Amino acid sequence: MIANQKHLFDLPDDVTYLNCAAYSPFLKTVRAAGEIGLERKNQPWNFSSTILPPEADRMRELFGGLIGAAANDIAIVNSTAYGIATAAANLPLERGHNIVVLEDQFPSNVYAWRRLAESSGGVMRTVAWPADGNWTPGVIEAIDNDTAIAALPPCHWTDGSRLDLVAIGARCRDAGAAFVVDATQTVGVLDMDMAAIQPDFLACSAYKWLLCPYTLAFLYVAPHRQDGTPLEHHRWNYGTPVADKTDTAYDDDYAAGATRFTMGEALNLINLPMSVAALEQLTEWGPGNIQESLAVLTDRVADNASERGWAVWPKANRMGHSIGFKPTQTLPVDIHLQLKAENIHISLRGDSIRVSPHLYNELDDIGRLFEALDRLL
Repeated sequence: MIANQKHLFDLPDDVTYLNCAAYSPFLKTVRAAGEIGLERKNQPWNFSSTILPPEADRMRELFGGLIGAAANDIAIVNSTAYGIATAAANLPLERGHNIVVLEDQFPSNVYAWRRLAESSGGVMRTVAWPADGNWTPGVIEAIDNDTAIAALPPCHWTDGSRLDLVAIGARCRDAGAAFVVDATQTVGVLDMDMAAIQPDFLACSAYKWLLCPYTLAFLYVAPHRQDGTPLEHHRWNYGTPVADKTDTAYDDDYAAGATRFTMGEALNLINLPMSVAALEQLTEWGPGNIQESLAVLTDRVADNASERGWAVWPKANRMGHSIGFKPTQTLPVDIHLQLKAENIHISLRGDSIRVSPHLYNELDDIGRLFEALDRLL
C-alpha cells in the first residue's frame, strides 16, 4: 500500500479529480522537467542535442521495465492509433478470416482493423458484452482457426471490466492468431509481463496512467515481429545516427530491434525529460503497488453503488484502478458537467459513470462524489 501522494501533484483541496483514465495531472517533478525542456527550445544554442538520444533510450528502458520487456523491444510513437496502424500494416489477413474485438471497444483499436478487413475481404468478429463483466470466456470462444488477429485491451475502457490476457494469449497461439493489445488503460497501474502475455504488438498512450505529456505513446514489438516495415522512414529509424553529425549518407538498413518503428521527431526536446521524470516515479512506486492502493478506493465506489442498488461488476471481474457503475435512474446527459460544476471530475461513458482515481485521491473523495450524486439524481 502506498500512502497518499497528493503533495506530489498540483491539486487544489477543493478539487475532486477522479478522471485519470481520461487525462492525468502532472507530477510537480514532471512540470519542472517540462520547464527545462521549454528552455531548451527557447534558447537551443544553450544545449547540446547529444543529450536527447540517451534520454529517449532511458524512456524506452523505463517503459520496458513497467511491462517486463527490454528497451530494444520498445518504439516511441505518438499515439495508440499510430501503434495499432503499425501492427495492422505488418499483419496479414486472408479473405474470410476474422479479427476479434470487443463490443464498444475503444476506436483506436478498431478503425485500423475495419480498414484491413475491408481491404482484405476479412471479417470483424465482435464479442458481446458479458452478463457478469467477465470478457475472457467469450473472447476465448470467439478465437478459432479462422482468426487471424485478436485486437483487445486488458480491460474495457468504459468501466474497467477485465480480460485475462495470459489466457487469451495462449488461446491465440493455439489458434495461430496474432495478438495485439491496446494497454493504454493499464500500463503504469497494473503489473504486466510480456513473457506471460506474449503479444505480437502492444500499444499504450502515455498521457493517462503513465502521467506523461500528450502526443506520446509506446509500442512494444515482439522480437519475431521486428523485421517488419515502419509507417515512416526517417533518419532515426535507419542505421545508427549520431545526434550532432551532419553526415549526408543514407543507411540501407533499419535501426536495430523495435527502433525501426519509432516515429519521426521522437527526440522531442520537451516531452523527453518530462516523460523520464514521470516513468521514474511510476517505477519507484511500482504498478502492482499502485493497483493495490487504488483498489481500496474503487472498492468503496462499488460498495456505495451497491448500497444504492446500482449496477456494478463483481470485484473478480473488474480492475482495481478504474470502475464503472450504472444508476437505476436515467442519467442526465450532462451529469458529468453537473458534477464538474461542483469541482468533481468523472467521465460518463455510455450509460456508465466511470471513476478512475490515482494516488492523489482519498476515501473522502469517493464520499463527496456519492453525496453529489444523491443530490443530483
